[in-house]
Amino acid sequence: MDENDLLNIIRNELFTAVLGDVLDAMGHTCQFLPPGIAPLDRKTRLVGRAMTVLEADVFAGKADTAGPLSNEPFGLMLKALDDLKPGEIYMAAGASPRYALWGGLMSTRAMHLGAVGAVLDGFARDARDIEALGFPVFCRGLYAQDQSLRGKVIDYRCDIEIGGVRIKDGDLIFGDREGVLVIPRDAEAEAVTRALEKVRTENKVGRAIKDGMSAQEAFDTFGVM
Repeated sequence: MDENDLLNIIRNELFTAVLGDVLDAMGHTCQFLPPGIAPLDRKTRLVGRAMTVLEADVFAGKADTAGPLSNEPFGLMLKALDDLKPGEIYMAAGASPRYALWGGLMSTRAMHLGAVGAVLDGFARDARDIEALGFPVFCRGLYAQDQSLRGKVIDYRCDIEIGGVRIKDGDLIFGDREGVLVIPRDAEAEAVTRALEKVRTENKVGRAIKDGMSAQEAFDTFGVM
């Protein structure tokens, strides 16, 4: 299964619940990000490759310290943003909930580069601008406080962790209003194939139940419920 086929099947035929069930059955039982990370627009569906970003808190906008990022208001954030590739998702972790990690101008730049969304272990701001752009953003909510005096990006395209889920640069990400899944690269093709089969079986179950089959009989017959 090539990349385009893989992404199109996920985007058009699957949903996070069924793919998460399949990953559980395959032994990948910790792949959903925490439930507080949700889309700004409930209708949003997001499929792409992670571009991982590591944040850290700071306690002064400019400091006379030896750190190489001490005089950079956002640390490496602008470099990380400019490094986005088509089909990628900006995924940020590591910050405390003291400030927003994403905004309208960042969304504009990301869209221009062909990125398909942002997933944040934290807040976004400029919601009106983001919604007007139609740029998919998953986050913990909205908070207008600026990052520049309070946080810096200290690395990108590195391993990060959100809610106990390890995310590597380039991992396949799938999000909808019921959650955000991180799909291990070595399990992608099998998981999508099995999820597609499960969806088709569940459709048969739905039709059988509508025709009067009991829940127990449906499970005994089809093996899913």
